[in-house]
Amino acid sequence: MHPPQTFSKQERLKSRKLIGQLFKEGRSFNIFPFKTYYLFPEERDAFLQAGFVVPSKLFKKAVHRNRIKRLMKEAYRFEKKVLEQSLVNKQNRLAVFFVYTGRELPLFAQVSGSMRSIIQKLTRIVHEKAPVHT
Repeated sequence: MHPPQTFSKQERLKSRKLIGQLFKEGRSFNIFPFKTYYLFPEERDAFLQAGFVVPSKLFKKAVHRNRIKRLMKEAYRFEKKVLEQSLVNKQNRLAVFFVYTGRELPLFAQVSGSMRSIIQKLTRIVHEKAPVHT
């Protein structure tokens, strides 16, 4: 039996201070339809914390924004295991923020494929980063 694929409270990026730091000091890359911001913070509760946003400028209706965020979280939940494992192995922490930049309501397959590519890229970035010595 497989361990449950969850997105627990500790894994949610909620700290305003950390989110501000992420957008100010973090790095980013684009893989359509997402812009992904990431930062290796000092000490956090979890090895991996994630946040999701869909701009109201692109989607006026909250129903659509919430649907897209649900799809993003679900795709992330399925794909994050590889990234989480590499962070644990390297003893690193990662804060990541996903911004949906597409202009149309996506299908789950599209979101999942893009999320898989993003997670693979982040995993490569984690492996390239020098290990933190404590």
